[in-house]
Parts: sequence; C-alpha cells; structure tokens
Amino acid sequence: MMTRIREKRKKKVCKFDLEPGPRRCHISGMTHREDNRSNPIQKAALILAAAWSLSIAAGSLLAEDAPFRPPAVPLVTFDPYLSIWSEADHLTDDLTRHWTHRPHPLNSIIRVDGAPSRLMGPEPSTVPAMPQTSLEVTPTRSIYRFQDSKVRVTMTFMTPALPDDLEVFSWPLSYIIWSVESIDGASHDVTIFDSTSSAISVNKPDEDVVWGRDKATGVTSKLTGGGMTILHAGTAAQPILGSSGDNHRIDWGYVYAAARARQSSSAIGDLDTMIASFLRASEIPGQADSRLPRAANSEQPVLGFVFHLGEVKTKPVTRQVIVACDEIYAIKYFGVDLRPYWRRNGATIENVLRQADKEFSKIEKRCIEFDRELSADLTRAGGARYAKLCALAYRECVAGCGLAADQNKQPLFFTKENTSNGDIATVDVFYPMDPIWVLLSPTLTKATLVPIFSYAASWHWKFPNAPHDLGTYPLAPGRDDGGEGMPVEESGNMILLADAVCQADGNPNFVNPWWPQLTQWAKYLEQYGLDPENQLCTDDFMGHLAHNANLSVKAILALAAYGDMARRRGDAATAERYFQLAKTDAQHWIQAASDGDHSRLAFDKPNTWSQKYNLVWDRILGLNVFPPDVARAEVGYYKKMMQTYGLPLDSRTKLTKTDWCFWSATLSENDADFQGFISPIYDYMDKTTHRVPLVDSFFTTELGAGRPDFHARPVVGGLYIKMLADRATWKKWADRDHTKLGEWAPLPGKPQ
Repeated sequence: MMTRIREKRKKKVCKFDLEPGPRRCHISGMTHREDNRSNPIQKAALILAAAWSLSIAAGSLLAEDAPFRPPAVPLVTFDPYLSIWSEADHLTDDLTRHWTHRPHPLNSIIRVDGAPSRLMGPEPSTVPAMPQTSLEVTPTRSIYRFQDSKVRVTMTFMTPALPDDLEVFSWPLSYIIWSVESIDGASHDVTIFDSTSSAISVNKPDEDVVWGRDKATGVTSKLTGGGMTILHAGTAAQPILGSSGDNHRIDWGYVYAAARARQSSSAIGDLDTMIASFLRASEIPGQADSRLPRAANSEQPVLGFVFHLGEVKTKPVTRQVIVACDEIYAIKYFGVDLRPYWRRNGATIENVLRQADKEFSKIEKRCIEFDRELSADLTRAGGARYAKLCALAYRECVAGCGLAADQNKQPLFFTKENTSNGDIATVDVFYPMDPIWVLLSPTLTKATLVPIFSYAASWHWKFPNAPHDLGTYPLAPGRDDGGEGMPVEESGNMILLADAVCQADGNPNFVNPWWPQLTQWAKYLEQYGLDPENQLCTDDFMGHLAHNANLSVKAILALAAYGDMARRRGDAATAERYFQLAKTDAQHWIQAASDGDHSRLAFDKPNTWSQKYNLVWDRILGLNVFPPDVARAEVGYYKKMMQTYGLPLDSRTKLTKTDWCFWSATLSENDADFQGFISPIYDYMDKTTHRVPLVDSFFTTELGAGRPDFHARPVVGGLYIKMLADRATWKKWADRDHTKLGEWAPLPGKPQ
C-alpha cells in the first residue's frame, strides 16, 4: 500500500486561499493511504434502458433526415470583427448581422429580363424575393439556391480557411459568388446588384465614416482580363486598438469590397439611391457620394457593384465579389501592437485582394475538395448529423479567434470569449476549442498555447499554477494579479494540450522550451489536483465547487500526460513515476467518487452526478489510466439522465454545454450510444427559436428556454474531438500541416 503525503509548501496561488499541506482526500477524513480493494463503479451492473434503444431505433437516426435548418448561417467570416451571419430561414427574411446581432447589412438584387428579385436582404419590400429552394452549409462554404420560372441562382459564401495553408487561412476575407443558369431553354438578360455596408466598420452606428476607391489597376492576366476595383470604408477617427470588450465591434481599419473591373461597375453612396437606380436602369450612380464624413446610419453609405452577366443560357455564368477587413493592427500584446499574420512580411490589403482574385479558381477547388473529404471523414466517424453540426461549427470556431504575428513573424492565435466576457487567450476556452486544431493544424494549437507559456515564464507571473487569460480582446496586457482563479483547471488544460501536440508531432520538440513551466504545473497538480479545494472550473457559471470529481479526473490525466511527455523526452524515471502516480490516483478516485452505478459530482455529495467529459483524454492520448469500466458506467448512467434535447451538465441543472456533450459522447463504445448523445442536440439546433450562431450552452428540457448567452464562441471546435479517437484519421489530417515554424519571440517588455 502506497503512502504519499506531501510536505507543506508555502506558495502563492490565484485569487482564493488554498491551505498548503498534505495531499489528502477530505472525504470523511480519508487520506491517500486508504486501501483501494474494491471498485463499486466497475462492479455496478449496467442495464441499458429499453426506452433508449427504442428511441434510437424508432427515431430519425435510422431514417433519412430532412434538410438541416441551422439556427444561423455563416456568411462573411474571418475573426471576431468580420463575422456576418444570416439569422433567418431565408436569406431575404432579415438583415445580415454581426454575431452581436448588430446589423451588418449585405444586399443583393437580381434582374432577369428587367424583372427584379431579392436574393439577400429584406428591402425593398416592394421587390419580391426569389424563392429559395435549398441551403447547404459545409466547413468553408454556405450555399444558397434560388429558382423562379426562368433561372436558377446559386449564391455561395466561401471563406478560404484551409488549415494546411496558413497563408491563405490568414486572409481576412470571404468570397460571395453568384452562379446563374437558364432553366426554361431560353436566354435571359441578367444583372446583379451587390452592396456592402459601411456599418461593418463601426462599433456604434452613429460613428462617422469615410470612404474611397483604389484605381482599377492590378496585375493583368488571362484569368481576370484586367485589374480590380477596390472600394473601402472606415471610421474617420481610426482609434486603432483603442477599445475592447465583449459586445464590441471594430471601429478602426477598413472594410473592403472588391471585384473584377471589366465585369462590373461600381459606386460608393447611400443604399436607397443605389437600389432605386438599379431598379430603374440596371445601373448605379457613376459618381461617388461626396457627403463625407457622415454617420454610418445616416443615409447608409455602402460599397456597391453591378454585374452585367449578359445573355445567360443553360451554361452557368458566374461573378464574385470579395468582402474583406484590414484591421491594420490585430492585437495589443503586452504593449506591442501586433500585425495580422497576413501582414507580417509587409503585404497590403490590396496585395491580398488581388492575389485572392487571381487564385480564385484554385482556391474554390481546394475549398470544395477540403469540404468533401472532411465531411466524409466526419460522417464515417459520427454519422450524417455529426458531420452537419461539425460543418456548422467550423467557421464559427475560426471567426472566434484572431491570428497575429509576433515580433519574430511567428503565429499567435488568440481566442475571444464571445458572449461570455470578451477575455482574450482564455485557457479554458481554447482547451475545448483545440481538438479541431490538434486534428487539422497542430500549428494553430501551438499558436494558442505559446502566449500562455510565454506569460507564465515571464517576470509577470508569480503563481505556481497556469494563468487563466491575458486580458480583454484585443488587448492582452496579462493578469499579473492572478486573474480569475482556476488553478487546477488551467494547469491541467495546458499539460493535456501540450501532450496532444507532442503526439500529433511525434516528438517533444515543441514543449522543450516550456518544460520548466510544465514541470511546475505537474507538481502543483500532484499536490492539489486529486481533491481540488473550493474553486472554479471551466463551468464557472455554476459557481465554486470543492472536491470536484470531474476536475480531479483532469488533474489525474494531466499527471499521466506529463509522464508521457517525459517519456518522449527520454526521461524514463520521471515518466514511470508520473504514470504510476496517475494510476494510483485513479484507483483512489474510483473509491472516493463512487455513487453506486455512477460517479458523483463531488466526492462529498452523494446522490449527485456530473458529466466526466475530461475522461475522454484517457482514450485519445492512450494513457489508459482509468479502467474502461469507469467510462462504460458513466455512459450507461448518462443515458438514464438524458432529456429531450440532450444531457444536462450535472445534477444541479437542466443546462448543458454542447462541447462537453460531444466529449462525453466520445466515451461511447458503439455508434448507437454516440448517436443517442448528439441526436437530441441536432434536434435542438434544427428547431430552436434562438436564431444565433451555434450555441454551446442551452436548456435541455424545452426550446427557447432562457437566454442564448453562449454563442459564436470558438469552443465549438471541441465538436471535432470524436475525430481524434481514431488514430489513423488524426494522423492523416495532422500530417498535412507543413508550416515551417521558427523560434517564437520572447514576451515583449522584459525589464533590462
């Protein structure tokens, strides 16, 4: 029998009092010396409820689903500032909106043989909407199809967020593509109007804006037949990186709209005048509106284009406009203004727009191929419903982050806590997010970890545990007072993600510079992780909790993950010590957490339960710390607790977290159980009256209950965790990341 009592250590910790002392479990005075001879959870007989099996068999899982109705559709997305969505069933039902619900209007009208129809936007109401026949959302594209008696129109919004090409991934733009074909055998004269509002460039609609155009010049090629017309608008004040917050939009830099000059005419002016001119003569005023500056909500200034497609027959005719945002500077990082990653080598937005236009056909083909292959793998891993939810999550995850370059031109990827408080680089936000990047771009996972590693290694950070966040987006000055205290949570998160990177890379090279920090956090968890004191975890909206059993699981698995990294570094003795420590702790956990046929919410709270989603790393990282029966028992019990729209977070609430449900679902050993977890969530997203980007928190008992507080957050990248459970799939995608990284710059502002 092992006895491991730690000597008392006096160390400073975050935000709340922890009494340093022996490493104990505080349940009924039981110390770590107690015998672990029995395993109540493993011995429990797990009888699957008949209702569960019948619901799977009788439900829509075995039938062909009707088309999925996303609660909101990503249109033009790049980062937390350029993030425009349709929150309606039809693209013509409502204004397009920023994720904060503020109108960020995009408009499109088509004229077929002179007869106008709306394709995007609710105005003017006197113009009928062309019937929308379908909507398809793939990882990089949202595809709307319209049709009347004469033509079929396909309107595609494409963001080239290709994870194996960080250069293209970093472009701050989306394409809007129209494809028109005749369906009645006749040819038809077709023109299209498109506008991009200056409101996209302001935080408040009464801010003054200015505008202008680039000359129709550029690299002439056979592809473009000439140069581009580039229009822009932005605030007159330009307070670059001058503000921060959650419900906050950018008011520096410029919004751009660009199209091929020989395929379009263009103007900048008020929307109503442009639409009236287009409806009258299929043209827009040739002279730019000179009444500037003026408020964005005063005779709304827009960037307008008209495309003359000519006589359209059965062969589709396509046109496209590029909508972009140049932030100029992306993040204020410890007093230094960081450029967006795409600007690191001196590129201008005009360079990027012209390159994006020149390479449009190749980019479109790559996006289509990426979407097809990823969707096929998602379907194989978790079924059609899983694939649709992951497709919807992809651009939402991307647009919840900002990609900047440090002073060595290396990537730094900053999450924003949209709709929760606006924090930047929050560890327990990128912890649930990063499965998507561990799979598709280990480089981006590293780029989320480095700012926290660098901060923890600097003179700023005085605590033995990992930091929580670095500030409020886009300002990252650090939290030198310790910030929001989640010491066990964040220390475990950093270690687990670091090991995931090592396994994706097949070597420990990334963690070597940060080994002192990882070692410090492992020692912290060794003393304080098994039975966490009263503190917050990532589910902080539920309040403080002592003896948190799920948090303990995280700490135990983090010790094993640290051992795995030590093994990869060639330190066999440390590896063995931490593996054995984790295994012994796991046996102790089984005893302390047992509540019959499941485990407790907290060690001292009988007749409770909680999702043990952190267990998923035991399988994914191949740690094998907990016996398989532990996860098996949990899944069996969760099935009994399932509500109409999913599994609650724990016994205290009917609220759930979408990301954690997918992690718990991944504990399942068969497809029927996995579908049983995600199908109710799919139904909720398909039917909810909360028309917002994919929520990661909702009530499981009824549609529309409560406020949809958590949406548009990068944590939805956690839906991809199922893909990591298959090593071959993980390796296939991760191996495509060929980004050549150099040495990250030290944290700015180190005292001399």
